[in-house]
Amino acid sequence: MAGFRSLARQVRDPMGDLALRRYSLRKCLERFAPYGHRATWDHLCARHGIDPEDRAPDPVRLVEALDELEEARAVWLAYEAGFAERRRREKHAGLRRPGAFDDWHRRTWGGHGVARCSDPDIHPTEPLAEVLRRLIAALGAGPGSACPVCADTGIEWRQERGEAPWAGPVCTGCGIAVPQPALTDRTLARARLPRHRRPATTAA
Repeated sequence: MAGFRSLARQVRDPMGDLALRRYSLRKCLERFAPYGHRATWDHLCARHGIDPEDRAPDPVRLVEALDELEEARAVWLAYEAGFAERRRREKHAGLRRPGAFDDWHRRTWGGHGVARCSDPDIHPTEPLAEVLRRLIAALGAGPGSACPVCADTGIEWRQERGEAPWAGPVCTGCGIAVPQPALTDRTLARARLPRHRRPATTAA
């Protein structure tokens, strides 16, 4: 099975068939897709003017989309390296049991779905790398009362069923699943309430 870098070389191959280059970019999303496969593909197509159904898109646009994906992947890999080093130091110091933050990280190892968007048509419009930087910075700063990506205070609890059941807080502004460690207990409690019972967002 080809890895991300091997697939990226195929996307950039000027002699390659355009349909194969597009296919290779889609395969890259099986290795790294911050919003999930469909939402990340929709994001890249929208930002770089690619028709999602075009089997032979402009190669320049394909490479630009790959560039954005690679920049975001570099941000995530640097974060993972720092995380691994921190856990190594903690284990050396005798802290063997990970906390809630580490539980979130384990579920997003590899960066796939780190800012999951269950609706592929609703996702942040900023570059992927910028979204990940904001998310990582917010996690390091401690819990807040708003979405760490778009600062929207509309957070609601959603539950999805299907092949991969999932439940958690979702930003109604940009559509990402917000990591629970990035939100205060009060904000999480408010998100779980039925919409008609929620206090004003300014009180969150």
